[in-house]
Amino acid sequence: MAQDLDSLESILSSNLKDRNVESTSSKTSVTVTKPIPYTFDLGNLLVNDGNPVPPNPSQAQLSATARDCAQALINQLLTTCPITSSADGVLMTLPPPTTPLPREKPVPAEKEKTKWEKFAAKKGIKDKKKEGKMVFDEETQEWVPKWGYKGRNKEGEQDWIVEVDEKKEKKKKDANGDAGGIGAASRAERVEKIRRNQRKQRANESRARKKEDGGGGI
Repeated sequence: MAQDLDSLESILSSNLKDRNVESTSSKTSVTVTKPIPYTFDLGNLLVNDGNPVPPNPSQAQLSATARDCAQALINQLLTTCPITSSADGVLMTLPPPTTPLPREKPVPAEKEKTKWEKFAAKKGIKDKKKEGKMVFDEETQEWVPKWGYKGRNKEGEQDWIVEVDEKKEKKKKDANGDAGGIGAASRAERVEKIRRNQRKQRANESRARKKEDGGGGI
């Protein structure tokens, strides 16, 4: 374990020295000292250099400044972060980041409350606990979905015989004529309920947009 750590440090040091020998006639020290000490955020692999850059710096001066920052960051990582050896190789554990980074997208705006939500909050009505999407059918002794394909909301639509209320059926026939039987009427009621809910949803969204635009709304 100790030999792995020593070999890692020696390899990094030798590589840096070899590169410096090739690029310059004199070796560059791995020890970096600056009038203003560096500050580090190792969790983000970030080094902050508060030392001023000379006016109109040359490319060589910028390269030397960048080299010193990189060397100082490597030194800080090797001296403060725990290094372990595993079957996958030598691993270094970084500390948690300390520099807050900006969000990629803005914070989402709070969703406008619907008329029912405002009424419930005013009257102190609490929301019911959301139940699952499945319900147990006592007749078939199976769990079936509440809505959608083979859902309980379509119960009775495919039955070949259905008990009906004569007065309600007479009113429907007087208003719409023969609509195709009980199953068709049940489907029509379900579709109309869906459309009614969609209209309410669009009205709530329109009311919210008008309020955002400053148009008010009831």
